[in-house]
Amino acid sequence: MQFLKILFWCLLAFIAAIFTIGNWTSVTIHLWGGIEALINLPLLLLLTFLAGLVPTMAWHSTLRWRLRNRLATAERTLADMRAAMTPAPAPAPPVQADPPAPPPALPVATTEPGTLL
Repeated sequence: MQFLKILFWCLLAFIAAIFTIGNWTSVTIHLWGGIEALINLPLLLLLTFLAGLVPTMAWHSTLRWRLRNRLATAERTLADMRAAMTPAPAPAPPVQADPPAPPPALPVATTEPGTLL
């Protein structure tokens, strides 16, 4: 899939280069106050394209940013409401420690008279 994307963009760049070479002519633009400007046609088309794209992208980015913030606020509010609605767990009864067991008794060695240890 990545190969197809790269191929598409290379093809688009090639077509733009061919268009630019084929239309490299100067165009006269009449500005206010009787001023005339000479500009190349590909540059003029690029500027008009950007004049339409940049404000639209800025509006779209602003809209996405606002919606992302609204969604984050709504998610935080929902998490707070869920936390408030869940009952708190009952405290566990205190655990009483058993008294420590006495150490095991050591066997007492008894010796009978006449036996060796």
